[in-house]
Amino acid sequence: MVQTAPPGWKKKVVHEVVEYWINFGYLAFFLVAFTWYRRFVLAEYQVQYTNYWFPLIEAAVLAKVIMVGDFLRLGRGMENKPLIVSALFRTVMFSIWVAIFNVLEETIRGVLHGNGLTGGFEEIASRGWYELLSRCVVIFAAFIPFFSFKELERVLGQEKLRALFYGRGTLTADETTAHETEK
Repeated sequence: MVQTAPPGWKKKVVHEVVEYWINFGYLAFFLVAFTWYRRFVLAEYQVQYTNYWFPLIEAAVLAKVIMVGDFLRLGRGMENKPLIVSALFRTVMFSIWVAIFNVLEETIRGVLHGNGLTGGFEEIASRGWYELLSRCVVIFAAFIPFFSFKELERVLGQEKLRALFYGRGTLTADETTAHETEK
């Protein structure tokens, strides 16, 4: 007997891939903009900055980390509160999630490179407090609008929110009713 995949699995895979690329696109835009800001500020002091690919790699990893956090239902529990509360709660929770992931990532990298468990912590500490603080601020600031839109999407529905952003900007009464009946 051959088992077949559950109906709709292809639709689910396509949805997850699209979701990943939307997350990646947003994070890449934000992180690349910050990298160019850093580059311009450092150029003012004749300091050369060449880590231009790093924000794209970081965006790719963070997009997946966010999807894992969503799968684990991280930051849930405030759905009945005002959207600003649920969005800020998710922003804080996912900022902590990303910080934990970064510590684990550096720790594993330290172990793989033969530096032991403390090697990762030493790598993080060697960057300096200003670098660590600036990264935390940038991620937190990037997550505020990101999770605000995620919460809007949760309340309005994905199709309605995308129709508002990518369509004409407004929905007719018939379209609003159609979106509400699809829920």
